[in-house]
Amino acid sequence: MPALAAVGATTLVAGYFWYALLSPFGYAAPTTPPEIGPGTHAVFVYGTLRFASIRWLVIRSTADTTPAVLPGYRRDGLDIEPQADSEVRGFVVEVDADALRRLDRYERLGIRYDRVRVTLADGEQAWAYRRLVNDER
Repeated sequence: MPALAAVGATTLVAGYFWYALLSPFGYAAPTTPPEIGPGTHAVFVYGTLRFASIRWLVIRSTADTTPAVLPGYRRDGLDIEPQADSEVRGFVVEVDADALRRLDRYERLGIRYDRVRVTLADGEQAWAYRRLVNDER
């Protein structure tokens, strides 16, 4: 019985990732997404994307990470909220345009999250995903 439960759980997780990341049914991109130019893009990750296994599933690469700090924000569950005396620790991931589109899909750009520019503690700019105000938590 435990083996059957493991197979069922694995199938459920695989089905979710197929639906979320690959299926034509799981996501419709916003009509006016933030521009994605050529070259590499720095993305500040602070939630599930901190984990190499999740990045591999989403962008098909574990992508090298660099520790980073986002000043003036605090973590609020799966979101970051402005707060002057706080900081959020995470990582910067450098991705190409295709990987950034995959991240947009994973984060449900325009549905659950918005992709915004933030300035990190070292002065570098990066994209970060922030929950939309009207999103049900």
